[in-house]
Amino acid sequence: MILPDATLGVLGGGQLGRMFTIAARTMGYRVIVLDPDPHSPAAEIANEHICAAFEDHAALEKMGRACAAITTEFENVPAESLNFLATLCPVRPSAKSVAIAQNRIREKTFLRDYGFKTAAFTAVNSIDELAPALKKVGPSALLKISQFGYDGKGQASVNTLTEAVAAFEQMGRKPCVLEQRLHLITEISVVVARSATGETVAYPAAENTHVNGILDLSVVPAQVSDALSQQAIHDARAVADKLDYCGVMAVEFFVVENDQLLINEIAPRPHNSGHYTMDACLTSQFDQQVRAMCGLPLGEARLLSPVAMVNILGDAWKGETPPPWDAVLNEPRAKLHLYGKREARAGRKMGHFTCIGNTVQEAIILAQAIQKRLT
Repeated sequence: MILPDATLGVLGGGQLGRMFTIAARTMGYRVIVLDPDPHSPAAEIANEHICAAFEDHAALEKMGRACAAITTEFENVPAESLNFLATLCPVRPSAKSVAIAQNRIREKTFLRDYGFKTAAFTAVNSIDELAPALKKVGPSALLKISQFGYDGKGQASVNTLTEAVAAFEQMGRKPCVLEQRLHLITEISVVVARSATGETVAYPAAENTHVNGILDLSVVPAQVSDALSQQAIHDARAVADKLDYCGVMAVEFFVVENDQLLINEIAPRPHNSGHYTMDACLTSQFDQQVRAMCGLPLGEARLLSPVAMVNILGDAWKGETPPPWDAVLNEPRAKLHLYGKREARAGRKMGHFTCIGNTVQEAIILAQAIQKRLT
């Protein structure tokens, strides 16, 4: 076990790195953040900031030699960098796990090969492959760039070959996945923690609502049947086991007709839809991230209260004027989390707030009322 006063490293200095850093420092660890942004939100909280690119071997070596273990806050860190760091100290999750989850073709192929249900899909590596791909998947489809897409970016709805070609050109002719477009009943996600020895702890399923491809609202418990919720938890644990994962990860699911559950994607890190755990669970997903990477027993993931979580985007700012924070702070059942980002931009996640209720509906009503006052 790696005990407090040791130094932990995190690759990436955004909001997930910031919340990891707060959790680690609260537990008594020192933290080094490696991120190329001189104004990294996580660096403001860390003991040390190595301001360098994720491919900078000198910076990676400095970090690897100073840390007892290293984790990552996002999936697009080069797997080669994680492999290099693993020669110097434990890296959790492993480069192998991250390499699968950061590439849609590898990810969906992995899921299919292990028998997990997904929407129909096929890989597209060239314009010539688009016509047979549309024939296989069907004319109502989504073209998604294989790597570096997030929050609805890097994907397009396509109904004809002409639209598919235009979308493929817009994505720079990079490898893509063509995926069947589904009629969704709802979307849910499960955050699961897994230790290096294979112990797993899963959080309750969250039900998620997106606006313009960006998560807007998560509610817990998810308003789906108990059987469906338990199936999602079972599948999330199984994915973590098949990946031989160590750390915190999320599995996103589509709920379609006849209560069918299909896996959308894997996030090899704490997840936006898991932020509710900071205020409504015994152990937050970030505490769990620290525990998993340090070889500590995983914490209990018990939900203490129904909860709703709302993202705060840069759209809520009026020029340089921030939203009226008293809309959240005046409410005793709400908690505000701001990420320390200097520039508010449309679609940029600037923070979130959570609302506790005696029931899910009560939490949702309060969250929506606060959201309306903020915007």
